[in-house]
Amino acid sequence: MTRGAMAMNRVQCQPGLSMVESMQQYGAEATCYRPLYRARWPQGFRCPACNERRRSRFRRGAQVYYQCRTCRHQTTLLSGTIFQATKLPLRTWMLAIHLLTSTKTSLAALELMRHLGVNDKAAWRIKHKVMQAMAEREAPRQLSGFVQIDDAYLGGECNGGKPGRGSPNKQAFPIAVETDAMLEPPAHAVIEPVRSFDDESLKDWQRRHLAPDAEVFSDGLHGFRRVADAGHAHTVLETAGERAACVVRGARWVNVLAGQRQTRHQRELPRHWSG
Repeated sequence: MTRGAMAMNRVQCQPGLSMVESMQQYGAEATCYRPLYRARWPQGFRCPACNERRRSRFRRGAQVYYQCRTCRHQTTLLSGTIFQATKLPLRTWMLAIHLLTSTKTSLAALELMRHLGVNDKAAWRIKHKVMQAMAEREAPRQLSGFVQIDDAYLGGECNGGKPGRGSPNKQAFPIAVETDAMLEPPAHAVIEPVRSFDDESLKDWQRRHLAPDAEVFSDGLHGFRRVADAGHAHTVLETAGERAACVVRGARWVNVLAGQRQTRHQRELPRHWSG
């Protein structure tokens, strides 16, 4: 590394699916249909009404229907999914999912429209359906093992308003990262807004997002100390704040994640954002 160059960020440089690989795997309807079938029915077809395996197939328009031979219930591969009733090819959806989940910044619906070659309403619906599915998938997640927690805020100081943590223009949210017993590497993370860092809000947050065996590491914020009341082991870390916090054992990854999120929103939001 040359003098003055910044070290590579391991979070940013994680391997992922490239655009070329995505198009090779999901660039045709058949290559989209097969993995979707295996994901929905890994043991073969199961009737959603009676769990029967025997079925017959028929085509109605462009859609393939499966009819249970026991209860006569009819279903399709796309029924009950975000693709249900879509008129777009599956390859368009798969490309949209790749773009929305692989870009570092939040992809605007207008940009998605240009990439997919669809109109603005279709792009908006695709984006929000995918985002809603992701939110519902992650909502019940509980972090287990060793969990690093920190407090963060989004928003700027109002003109003439109160600065700092007490500013009404700032949205509070805990950031929590699950790691292994060696505190490396990060496995899962939960970032969810709360009303404030008061006892009631944090008790509700920890009930939903911390598994019973979770051992918590934090900087000792008053609300975080309540995790011990719920039976969790809690280690309070002495951190110097700012960049030094990223090297403290037990706080490294939550601070790296907080820094990534802050940098991302500084690019995307105006300085005095009030969302």
